[in-house]
Amino acid sequence: MGWLADETGLGKCAANHVALTPLSFLRRAAAVFPDHPAVVYGDHRVDYRTYHARCSRLASALAAAGVAPGDVVATLLPNIPAQAEAHFGVPACGAVLNTINTRLDLDTVTYIFGHGGAKVVLADSQFLDLAEQAAAAQDTPPLIIEVPDAAAGYPASGRHETYEDFIAKGDAGFVWMMPEDEWESIALNYTSGTTGRPKGVVYHHRGAYLNAMGQVISWRMVLHPRYLTIVPLFHCNGWCHTWMMPVLGGTLVCCRDIAAKAIFDAIADERVTHFGGAPIVLNMLINAKAGEKREFSHIVEVFTAGAPPAPATLAKIEPMGFNVTQVYGLTETYGPATESYWKADWEALQGDARAARKARQGVAMPFMEDITVVDSQMMEITRDGIAQGEIIFRGNGVMKGYLKNPDATAEAFKGGYFHSGDIALHHPDGYLQIADRAKDIIISGGENISSVEVEGVLMGHPDVLLAAVVAKPDDKWGEVPCAFIELKEGTSPTEADLIAFARKTLAGFKAPKKVVFRELPKTSTGKIQKFELRKLAADL
Repeated sequence: MGWLADETGLGKCAANHVALTPLSFLRRAAAVFPDHPAVVYGDHRVDYRTYHARCSRLASALAAAGVAPGDVVATLLPNIPAQAEAHFGVPACGAVLNTINTRLDLDTVTYIFGHGGAKVVLADSQFLDLAEQAAAAQDTPPLIIEVPDAAAGYPASGRHETYEDFIAKGDAGFVWMMPEDEWESIALNYTSGTTGRPKGVVYHHRGAYLNAMGQVISWRMVLHPRYLTIVPLFHCNGWCHTWMMPVLGGTLVCCRDIAAKAIFDAIADERVTHFGGAPIVLNMLINAKAGEKREFSHIVEVFTAGAPPAPATLAKIEPMGFNVTQVYGLTETYGPATESYWKADWEALQGDARAARKARQGVAMPFMEDITVVDSQMMEITRDGIAQGEIIFRGNGVMKGYLKNPDATAEAFKGGYFHSGDIALHHPDGYLQIADRAKDIIISGGENISSVEVEGVLMGHPDVLLAAVVAKPDDKWGEVPCAFIELKEGTSPTEADLIAFARKTLAGFKAPKKVVFRELPKTSTGKIQKFELRKLAADL
């Protein structure tokens, strides 16, 4: 409905309405920044003119191989140039990109191939056996294109056509198939599947475009950032950062193996200015050995998410030259959807007070219409920093839904919002702060205990590298906190030491009743797998 009395001739037309898509970012960059470095990975260094041509060749070759608009092209790739090129080349031929977690087991990858209906799979030589076995289990096996990485120790096997040979057959002048409708699907991402089968989260071109543009604002980016790919590009499409880089003529610095030395080397040698990563990455940098660290003179901007970082972690990383912004989101929200926007009048805060403020998940990013916290009746909770409820989302940065699962989609979208399952409190200034996942709340003697709160205290112990707290069944209290601790090398505190340390800060019922020292199970994105720890705690 128009607002003017007479809107004759004011309708949408080719001149004033174009479907939003992140494909437009690279097409523009090839014209505006043709000679600027676009992708760096060892000896692989291409400018935007070449990057666009390689993506065009990929799109052309896929189309010639029978990939039609709406078909799915899957990848089993680490953060290497071919994975970045797939983010543009696959949708440029009208197909849907399905980047698959390379750490998944054969049964799950087989399921994803079948459920998503992959027609072609780009597989790194390291994961070729996995791809072959999963493909062989399909009624119509997908075409496998091998992506060797000889420099990393994974040369071509000779069993399949290689990626370079495949795209060499493509046409660099291929006309990209830009979406007519921005609601068209651009990507398919599967959830971690910690219980039951993973769900297929479908992204549309509009959401990917707006998420990428919104993060430019939230990250306060200017021209020519140099971005290090620590977030796996198979996780929420790398938080949309690969789509984002061409907007500013940025340089994507690929990082295959996430290790402290590789990160410090990239910062020092490639002048990396930005990266995203889970708190475990920050801990890795803090606790790196002297021989792994490098000096650098610039400030590195970091988005951290995946779990609330402990205030102790934030307090230690900042003096090293990293400015950390806490962000929060889910696969269903294209990655980051909130930002802990730093206010000028907080600048005087120091130490624990500063770190505690930075640990908040913050406010909605620009592309989100509304993010709030509600009770079980979907009524907003009191913004007093005490009451707790579930975080819900509404806006263009929310998925289309779950592939072939209308019931789960309807449940996730009940009441006109996407329900996160994350429990948070709402501060008077509107900032969200996660208390816990609903399933991670510990109920001991009728009292709710936030595992995040207990973990934050334990992370303040000088000998603790990582801490995870879960519920342990208890005959008297129902559940009690059980802490799993990964220690720093060369340290040996006792269970009693850590319990006593926690009791200095926490109420007695919140302190862990059991402490287990061991390496913590983690996902490929650095999240601690609490469901595995809950199993261990149940058997203690």
